[in-house]
Amino acid sequence: MPQYSSLTQFLAEGGVALAKGPVALIFVEDDVEVGTTLRHHFDCGFKDVVAFMPAAFDLPEDVSEKVHRVHYDMATDGALERAVNAVIKAAPGVWLYYCYNGEYLFYPFCETRSVGEMIAFNVEERRDTIMTFVVDLYADDLGAYPNAVSLERAHMDRSGYYALARMKPGTQWPEERQLDFFGGLRWRYEEHVSEASRKIDRVALFKAVSGLELRANHTFNMPEYNTYSCEWHHNISAAIMSFRTAKALKRNPGSSFDIETFQWHNSAAFEWHSRQLLDLGLIEPGQWF
Repeated sequence: MPQYSSLTQFLAEGGVALAKGPVALIFVEDDVEVGTTLRHHFDCGFKDVVAFMPAAFDLPEDVSEKVHRVHYDMATDGALERAVNAVIKAAPGVWLYYCYNGEYLFYPFCETRSVGEMIAFNVEERRDTIMTFVVDLYADDLGAYPNAVSLERAHMDRSGYYALARMKPGTQWPEERQLDFFGGLRWRYEEHVSEASRKIDRVALFKAVSGLELRANHTFNMPEYNTYSCEWHHNISAAIMSFRTAKALKRNPGSSFDIETFQWHNSAAFEWHSRQLLDLGLIEPGQWF
């Protein structure tokens, strides 16, 4: 697959990657589990996977043959939303998904159904988005895995998730069918997490339309895109199983030495299967049986 020296070159010459969705946009912040992240999303059935990553990082050969690689600096302010919004403008009508390295999409029955099948069902429901929730993963032994990342020893919180009404800016009135969701490590270690970064809801799977813009807080400028369901019944939702918060808490000197383990009485080994997430109520099948 071709490599692009910049976002500008990709948008100018990489039209084949954006011709037909769904397209996964993977934003690589460090060199942790880059290959497994890209392979997982190929296995989900995305038509194309685009990796935005620094030129210095290597890719496994089997992945580099399939992925569209864009040299991109994730260390600049607003890097993610700038790239996502540029792709939205370049690919109207295409379903897009975005996440970071060390994050893995899981949705109901993903072991036997492709992401394209889920989107097709969702379109029949007259929905242009699929709500996703970021569920933190962490290694159970930080002595053995000091960066908190281990696929084989991955654990998650099986409870401690909650939602609050999302208020309309400048009012005391709630937004219709919008909630702010919290839980996981961002809740348990909130003293180390800025208030703006504590939410775990992310509309990561959506249809690009003219005028749509992703904002810094993982919401969109079009209110309906931020809703968790339609007006008449519950809709399908998905989870992004993520090592990102655990990595950050162990990388940051202000929190790393305060945390000897992420384990607590509500920790559970992650089984890497959607059934576990369905049983815990972390993803919703809606009317999709």
